[in-house]
Amino acid sequence: MGYPIIRNNISRTKFDLSLYLVLDPELCGGIAGMVATVYEAVENGVTFVQLRSEKEVNKRYWYEAGMMLKAVLADYNVPLIINDHVDVALAIDADGVHIGQNDLPAEAVRKMIGPNKILGLSVGSVGELHAVKLHDVDYVGVGPVFVTTTKKDARPAMDVEGLATIVASRAIPKVAIGGINESNVQSVMATNVDGVAVVSAICGQEDVARATQNLAKLIGNKDE
Repeated sequence: MGYPIIRNNISRTKFDLSLYLVLDPELCGGIAGMVATVYEAVENGVTFVQLRSEKEVNKRYWYEAGMMLKAVLADYNVPLIINDHVDVALAIDADGVHIGQNDLPAEAVRKMIGPNKILGLSVGSVGELHAVKLHDVDYVGVGPVFVTTTKKDARPAMDVEGLATIVASRAIPKVAIGGINESNVQSVMATNVDGVAVVSAICGQEDVARATQNLAKLIGNKDE
C-alpha cells in the first residue's frame, strides 16, 4: 500500500492544548474508527491529537494508522503526536512525540526528533515537573487527575487539588489527563491548566461530534 507524502507546518512553539484527544484504537474500533473519530473531532473543536500506541502491537499497524491520521489532519492546523514510539513518529513525519517517565530521556528523544518537532512529557508530581528541561520539552501532561480505566498502568489519581498545586509550581504549557469528562472538565480548567486530554469522553461515543462540541463549549474553546 502506498501513502502520499504529507507534511504539516505546525510550530513547536505555537500549538493549542485546550482540547487534546488521545486516541484509543480499542474504544474507537480500529484504524478506520480512529480516522472517523478524528475527522468528527477536529471538525468540532479538538485542537491536538495523540495516537496512543500500545507497546505490544506491531509497528506496521501504528505506521499505517499514523499515515491515515496524517491524511485526515492535513487540512487542519492540528498536530499529530505519537505516544512512546519515536521510530514510528519519524517514519510518518509526525508533528511530535509524547513520552512517559519510564521511556527514553527527553534529552535523548529531542536529539532523535530534532529541534522543530513537538515533545511532550508525562509528569505526576511537582518534583517531576521541576526536573523537566525546558529546552527539550514543549509541554507536559499532568495526571491522572481522576481515576481512569483507559490506561492500565496509571498512577493513583491526584484530584483537582493536586493538579492545581502542580499547575502553579512552574510555567510551562500543561494539559491535564485522566478521567476527565463533561461532568468535571470545568473544575479542571479552573486550575489554570492550558487544556484537557480526553480519551473515552470522545473515543467510542455514539455521537462524537456532539461529545466534542459539548467539551469544547465547557472549556471555552468553541462559541455557544
